[in-house]
Amino acid sequence: MSTQQAEPESQEAPKDPEMQGAESPAAEKQKGGGMVDQTSTDASELEGETVHIKVFRYDPEVEAKQEPRFDDFHVPFEKGMTVLDAVMYARDEYDSSLTFRHSCRQAVCGSDAFFVNGKQRLGCKTQIADLEQPVRIEPLPHQEVVKDLVVDMDHFYDQMHTVEPYFQQEDLPDGELEEQRQSRENREKVKMSTRCIWCGACMSSCNIAAGDNEYLGPAAINKAYRFAMDEREDEEIKEHRLRILEQEHGVWRCQTQFSCTEVCPKDIPLTEHIQELKREAVKKNLKFW
Repeated sequence: MSTQQAEPESQEAPKDPEMQGAESPAAEKQKGGGMVDQTSTDASELEGETVHIKVFRYDPEVEAKQEPRFDDFHVPFEKGMTVLDAVMYARDEYDSSLTFRHSCRQAVCGSDAFFVNGKQRLGCKTQIADLEQPVRIEPLPHQEVVKDLVVDMDHFYDQMHTVEPYFQQEDLPDGELEEQRQSRENREKVKMSTRCIWCGACMSSCNIAAGDNEYLGPAAINKAYRFAMDEREDEEIKEHRLRILEQEHGVWRCQTQFSCTEVCPKDIPLTEHIQELKREAVKKNLKFW
């Protein structure tokens, strides 16, 4: 496979009865009845059934697995089951080599961002009952695939660090134990931007980032917004941040497609933040004679 995730043709896994769960009456029912639209299905309707998931597979270190494919698993449904629960069951019960990242399982760590039924989503936050079957689970697009559902995040982290994502303030309070206080209004202004969990879903959905490897991307720009709009940083630092953002591959590359905002699992208004930083950059460069 090339280093960039391709748009692989869906391939059925080899007919392995154990993996396929072909003996399941529910699976046989699905095969006989074809695809059923189960979007937003009431969870009670799936109880006692199995869920059909198609998982992207690729392993560059094993010759027989270097060709991208999809493996099919039929997982017993439980009320409240998430996409992450389903792939964990598949790994634990059918194929221990199935590889993916996960950690907190509470939509906080951001490690389990997948491409589920054509959309970037957090595996631990996405309910199986809300998805159409078969549930197609792939690694994030526009990222180099390391193995199965794991993508290389190095470039994403590099872009995040480019904007210096940490608080900078030289004028500290006089008292040793005095806090650097922030007004309630300013806290409300930056509150949503602080919710970023570095999952990379927004970057993966951005067509501009896909075509311009140097573009900072919505996550990094949002992180810069969080500090540039914080009243506790002085004007000199704010101007320094805006100089980073108004570079050729900064905020002006955004074409306001809103794809990042649509997929953000924390509902951060990323596009709105980018537009506000554009206005700040313009105001900084206005001169009055």
